[in-house]
Order: sequence, then structure tokens, then C-alpha cells
Amino acid sequence: RPEKFLAYHFANEIWKNNTAEIMPHPGTAPELPATFEEYSREIGMVPIMVKKEQPGYVLNSLLVPLLDAGSQLWANEIADPETIDKTWMIATGAPAGPFAIMDTVGLNTVYAINIMNPDTSHQEIAKKVKTMID
Repeated sequence: RPEKFLAYHFANEIWKNNTAEIMPHPGTAPELPATFEEYSREIGMVPIMVKKEQPGYVLNSLLVPLLDAGSQLWANEIADPETIDKTWMIATGAPAGPFAIMDTVGLNTVYAINIMNPDTSHQEIAKKVKTMID
């Protein structure tokens, strides 16, 4: 029953970052996204309508490049995680830098994402993250 299916994604720390991404697929019934939009508002979330299927929705499509850039700076010994986070936070006014965000997401998740990527730089990042986990 694909017409009764869509993807629904909450951000981490939903009590603060109360977004609910609603992503239908081509076979989703046209009324279903509106139902989820209404439901999201009822539970105190801000509905984010994603118009078509996108790996990572909107949030993670924006977030992953930031985390990758921070990881690359660290792996290439350009700066340590504290400096990378401080730079991002001061320069943009963001409440957290890429490494603080990784802590929120979970280092096991960061490790798993990097270890699955065959690119040499991602393998190096995975090794460094594994030492932090251990």
C-alpha cells in the first residue's frame, strides 16, 4: 500500500529543534502529506515539506557537508576539534560547531557513516573517530 507511506524525520533534540520533515514519494496519496503537516503542528513540531525524495531530507543534506568539512580539517591536522568548533560558532553565531553536533548525533553514527565510505579520507576519519569511541 505505497499510497499510505511517506518518510517522516525528526531532528535530534526535538524538544529544542522541533522540526518534522515530511517527504512523500511519487506513489504517496496526495492528501497524506497534509495530514502529517497537521499532525506535526498538533504535537508542537514545525512541519518541513520536502517536495520530492531526497536522501538526507533537507536538514541532513545541509548538515553532512558541514560535518565532513570539519572532519577533513581535523583528519588533515589543520586544526583540532575545539578550534574548528570555536571558529564555526564565533564566525556564524551558531550555538554548536561540527564536533559538538557529532557528539549530539553520536560518535558511533559518525564512525559508521565514515567507515562505509571507501574514500581514503573517510577511512582516516573513521580511524580517528574510533579512537575517540574507544
